[in-house]
Amino acid sequence: MSAFPCSSDVLPPSVTLLTLPEVADRLGIVVTRVHQMLRDNQLLAIRRGGVVGVPEVFFDETGAVVKPLPGLITVMRDAKYTDEEILEWIFADDDSLPGKPVEALHGPLAREVLRRAAAEPF
Repeated sequence: MSAFPCSSDVLPPSVTLLTLPEVADRLGIVVTRVHQMLRDNQLLAIRRGGVVGVPEVFFDETGAVVKPLPGLITVMRDAKYTDEEILEWIFADDDSLPGKPVEALHGPLAREVLRRAAAEPF
């Protein structure tokens, strides 16, 4: 089995990360399934201080992955964005949303985030 992808830490220090075992626990799955989710582009992970983590904001209040996230990752990867560029874009402030695209994925503006990712160059 191949290694899972992990990006450089391009996020602000204020972004809370969950370790892969914490993600597995939250989702009620084994950690190797989290590795597969990373390989399948359903999640993105970064390495911070030698520890691999997934931004906590990628999960909803029930503990599930925010539904639009895998589609957003796919749209941006299809447009040839690197994982680091995807993370930078979804965590960048955008006054027209308002807030950050990753925060908008939790509400009614999720479709707008996907539309912008498909239409706008970074």
